[in-house]
Amino acid sequence: MDKLKLVEQSLINEDIPQFTAGDTVNVHYRVREGEKERIQQYEGIVLSERGSGPNKTFTVRKVTGGIGIERVFPLNSPFIAKIEVKKKGKVRRSKLFYLRALRGKAARIKEKGVDASK
Repeated sequence: MDKLKLVEQSLINEDIPQFTAGDTVNVHYRVREGEKERIQQYEGIVLSERGSGPNKTFTVRKVTGGIGIERVFPLNSPFIAKIEVKKKGKVRRSKLFYLRALRGKAARIKEKGVDASK
């Protein structure tokens, strides 16, 4: 069992920032097109996280042209160049699948730490 944990620890990426469901993140993802490689940015709201250790994944949702697009990223993938946390969201649950049914202003998430009296 120790050998399995040793292999799992070697696969975990250490330079990933802390984020949870409700946060707006910008994922820099390496895309291979034939012989060339480029970095594609995918910015959206984290809907959920699942799994643990090297198998952990997170789902990011963005709306482009009025159409919601969701993408599942493996957290410890070598194709992820960088993850930037743009905003910390104030939510009360860990899975935000209810956002799929909401449109426009109803789908907004309040930012954590922002004073509401302004």
